[in-house]
Amino acid sequence: MELAVQASSITEVQADVIVVNLFKGVQTPGGATGAVDRALGGAITRTIARGEFTGKLGETVTIDTMGRLPSAAVVVVGLGPAAEFTYDRARTAAGAAARQARKAGAGTMATIVHGAGIGGLEAARAARATTEGTTMGLYRFDRYRTSDADEPKHDVQKVIIVEQDANKARLMEAGVRRGQVLARAVNFTRDLVAAPANDMTPTRMAEAASELARGLPLEVQILERADMQRLGMGALLGVAQGSAEPPKLIVLHYRPAQNRGGRPIALVGKGITFDSGGISLKPGEGMGDMKMDMAGGAAVLGAMQAIAELGAGVEVYGIVPATENMPSGTAQRPGDVVRAMNGKTIEIISTDAEGRLILADAVCYANTLGVGAIVDIATLTGACVVALGNHASGLVANNDELANAVIQAGAEAGERIWRLPLYDEYKEQMKSDIADIKNTGGRPAGTITGGYFIGYFAGNTPWVHLDIAGTAWRSDKDYGEWPKGPTGVGVRTLTHFVLDYSLSV
Repeated sequence: MELAVQASSITEVQADVIVVNLFKGVQTPGGATGAVDRALGGAITRTIARGEFTGKLGETVTIDTMGRLPSAAVVVVGLGPAAEFTYDRARTAAGAAARQARKAGAGTMATIVHGAGIGGLEAARAARATTEGTTMGLYRFDRYRTSDADEPKHDVQKVIIVEQDANKARLMEAGVRRGQVLARAVNFTRDLVAAPANDMTPTRMAEAASELARGLPLEVQILERADMQRLGMGALLGVAQGSAEPPKLIVLHYRPAQNRGGRPIALVGKGITFDSGGISLKPGEGMGDMKMDMAGGAAVLGAMQAIAELGAGVEVYGIVPATENMPSGTAQRPGDVVRAMNGKTIEIISTDAEGRLILADAVCYANTLGVGAIVDIATLTGACVVALGNHASGLVANNDELANAVIQAGAEAGERIWRLPLYDEYKEQMKSDIADIKNTGGRPAGTITGGYFIGYFAGNTPWVHLDIAGTAWRSDKDYGEWPKGPTGVGVRTLTHFVLDYSLSV
């Protein structure tokens, strides 16, 4: 999809559909929306008066221009109460408006920048938010659909970001570019997560990483089973031994053209391409959703794409241990003991607590690279869904400064993150009678103990764990920039974290 910034009035733009906005409770439109209303002889005002549009956040109405404007239709989108408006709400409004424009038949749509006028938001950031919301909101995954005469598909091919003030339009260009890079990386990640497990195998995930690296300042290395055996990655290999699919350890390495200094960052993502639970088999109902258990790994790949395109000033490793977790005659059993790369032994209590096992070896590997910080991201625990639902990701960390930086990056991205404690008492749940540690501490505080397990292998390196089990997939209706299905959560948080980190060193 092509994006462009144009300095002109929205009433003069040549597009199939134009998008304007309105705050909740406004009866007489002003600004660009007022100009469109006047051109339409007060059609927007009359729509409000009839109660057909209130300005609620994400609410839309489509009005035929009846030939009074170069466009065929106008979509008006609600911004919610003016006092509550934020960049995040700008993204929400942009996503809702873009889908409505597509529904109205737009091949080309033009939109004002939500919040850059009377909304009072900074122009470039508002343009970035509008771009992200539009591009992410238009996402859909139909790779496997054949032609359907009952539901013809068309897509928006071009989006024009319109600003009448030429000086502001120039400022917006950088925001639009950054928003496009971030949203494209999110949608790349969504494609990986949405693909079925018979397609998105560990091998295919490794190929996707190699394809992504082409044309970008990214080095790629794929470690095979023999490499993992040589390195002593018994935790990862224990999970992989039940599957006919070979495991892969994907390593992307970004070296900045101008390094600002500081030790490298490691981004580590769980890449379980299908999780049956292994011998500790999951219930059959809903098991098909476990194709998305590699969403953390996919987020790392998407973030590495964005980091490389935006030219971060710090060295970054993206590490994704990828494997299936399957039951078979060769699968590991509850009661087994495996040895991680750092020599620590692990008693397997449940083979369905497998994500932390593959992350243990990946985190150990990151430490051998001399990194100064590790951020891991994983669909790790159902307990996180119980604790936080589907509206926030959980975080545990061994370093307050790093935790705050990641939470702030999430706020910049519009991705909510809630920190959970990591008290010493939780360690008692992880003690094993026969090994250094066991892979689950039972039901109490499951999100925290799952994170603690990974942190055990981070050692003294500053480390943050993000649990995205509740936020990686949207199972209800489309909303704003979040269409139903994979969300791509984590991509923008990780990218903003790295970009901000590179400015602080």
